[in-house]
Amino acid sequence: MVTRRLKYLLTAMLAASTIASASESGILSYRAQRSFDSGKFAKGYGQLERALLASRKEADLLSEGRVLIAMAQIRTMSLDLNFADSLLSIVRSDVLDQNTSIQLAKAKVALLNARQKFKEAASICNSFDEKSLKKAEENTQAAFYGECAITLAANGDNTRAQESLKMAGKRSDKKGGFYAYTAARMADLSGDRSADSLYRFAESKAIQANKPYNTATILYYRSQLKSTPKKEAEDLKLRCKNAFELMGLPNNSKRCAE
Repeated sequence: MVTRRLKYLLTAMLAASTIASASESGILSYRAQRSFDSGKFAKGYGQLERALLASRKEADLLSEGRVLIAMAQIRTMSLDLNFADSLLSIVRSDVLDQNTSIQLAKAKVALLNARQKFKEAASICNSFDEKSLKKAEENTQAAFYGECAITLAANGDNTRAQESLKMAGKRSDKKGGFYAYTAARMADLSGDRSADSLYRFAESKAIQANKPYNTATILYYRSQLKSTPKKEAEDLKLRCKNAFELMGLPNNSKRCAE
């Protein structure tokens, strides 16, 4: 698979442990993942809401936790940050297995990154060591390391950020969009001039893999680079705005238009 950005954001939360079970909540979660992957956010979120009800009917607290984390991640992606926070606050961490605990931590880091609270995010990243992370699935590890690489870069800790990126690369496709996007965000937050070329590479991978959310997000960040000419930035904003609007993500569309 050429790009893994959205796959790692979602698969890390809805992955094999949920899908493998023939439960109603597991089946609905899997369908939601496929919907999000193709940019159908309203449909996918509705499927997650049904999965949440199903998990409660099944009285399965672990499945409920996974679904809540997935819902929070989508709310973070759609810039409904307060809603995302409220969803994470009701996850019962005491019933989670190791893999889902890492998923929860990653979701919290992603939310704090979206709020630009990088120091708080770093404290979560620092609370896990390699030994504990190794107990989680590779997709989960890659997502966690990737999000923490962005956090550490934003905090100016470039050495540890590169180490985290390296760990993410060992657990994902280093030639894929997920790795390129993570490297681009790190370069952008560090003020490195390589950000634009890395974004362009990640954008090409997202387009090839038909990942509209990824593509539109990259367009937004490219439009914000100081090195992007004004006329080109305006074009990028318009394309970003239109893409998110068609995906049914008004907050993202509004941000592109600003």
